[in-house]
Amino acid sequence: MTRTPGGVRSPGTRAWRTVELREHRDRRGALSVVEAGIDVGFAIRRAYYFYDVPASMVRGAHGHRSLHQLLVAVHGRFDVLVDDGVRQDRFRLDRPARGLYIGPMVWRSLVDFSPGAVGLVLASTLYDESDYFHDYGAFLKAVRGRP
Repeated sequence: MTRTPGGVRSPGTRAWRTVELREHRDRRGALSVVEAGIDVGFAIRRAYYFYDVPASMVRGAHGHRSLHQLLVAVHGRFDVLVDDGVRQDRFRLDRPARGLYIGPMVWRSLVDFSPGAVGLVLASTLYDESDYFHDYGAFLKAVRGRP
């Protein structure tokens, strides 16, 4: 990903994309694999998961300055809304062999959780509160290169 000083992406970079994960199936069931440098282009420094989210709740609703992550619905389904300050998109994650890569400087919200949904997030950095945008207006200013 091409980045300019201050965390702003250069025009034309792909800030998000679906990732088809390798899946192995046999009579014993299925297994999906995620390996850094093969399935994702970043080192995985942190993993966390969310569950028991009421259908009407919104998770996320923030952006990151430098974090790369892969989101996977390991059980059930949920939708991910992404916004780079210019384009918006919506993805339904509903199978463990498909993830959504989200790069830096993307606002994301997770919505419409099915009962029992479990989401896994693989992240490029350890938790760092200073990497977060919690205010959408501040996020837009940073994306557009304004103080």
